[in-house]
Amino acid sequence: MESSNQWDAEWEVSEELAYKLISSQFPQLATKSVKKLGHGWDNTVFLVGAEYAFRFPRREVAINSLRMEGKILPKLKDYFSIAYSIPLFFGEGDYNYPAPFLGYPYLFGEFPIGLTDKQRALSATTLAQFLKGLHAFPVQIAQENGVQHDHRNLTDIAMRKEKIHKFISDLALHFSEEEYHAISNYLEQLRTERVNQKYVFLHGDLHFKNILVDENGRVSGIIDWGDINIGHPACDLNVVYSFLPPDARSDFFKEYGDVDEETKILSRLIAIYIPILIMMQAIDDKDERLVDEAKANIKRALSD
Repeated sequence: MESSNQWDAEWEVSEELAYKLISSQFPQLATKSVKKLGHGWDNTVFLVGAEYAFRFPRREVAINSLRMEGKILPKLKDYFSIAYSIPLFFGEGDYNYPAPFLGYPYLFGEFPIGLTDKQRALSATTLAQFLKGLHAFPVQIAQENGVQHDHRNLTDIAMRKEKIHKFISDLALHFSEEEYHAISNYLEQLRTERVNQKYVFLHGDLHFKNILVDENGRVSGIIDWGDINIGHPACDLNVVYSFLPPDARSDFFKEYGDVDEETKILSRLIAIYIPILIMMQAIDDKDERLVDEAKANIKRALSD
């Protein structure tokens, strides 16, 4: 029986295959070790030596995104100062592996899992400066380099509410009664059905698995740009609610600039929606640490 999870791999990339692809196309890396770091919905990631990270698509849908990423990411360096993934190695499929792949300098840091509210508040201004610069990147240049408009119908809140209702029903056994009712009550009180579209350049998938922090818990890097698109800033601004504690959000908006109420409503909804998706995959992977962090993100997003 075939599995039908959205995150299931169409191609598995082993450490052996990754080494063959990397060493044959980039001989200067042939003496370096190749170690699997993990995977997301779209890519498998390997550490090469101690200096580079390589991302290999695990689903066909990720191929065009990776090619576009290779073109657009080098153009972002003048728009913000935070470390991010800039591709250095551009590989192509071989050995029966059908997809291109990219290699980047390895960004040191940890995922922001289990941080205190005090640690999270340290990054309010850093995140605001990053997103203010990112969202200022010219949409026209993005379009000229193949960046597409959001295909996810993000501004349709009614549709996303319906999806969340289904997801939490499917995941009911993994929520406490209090957690389940907190999400349900939030959805019932959310009366907005759609917001007006806005068009800015987006990371497109900003959440705790794509953010790195230093030893003090301060944001130090942003990774996995495979969902770059042009769309509503709320898609990225979800981190104001999922990452930052309530008392740090005003500091964020002081730096980023205030946004309208519709944008805040959609940002909070996405801040709940994305961790639920992460939670679904983490349950399938039996990764309780990620399940717990996803729940903590949801709880924070529901807090005022």
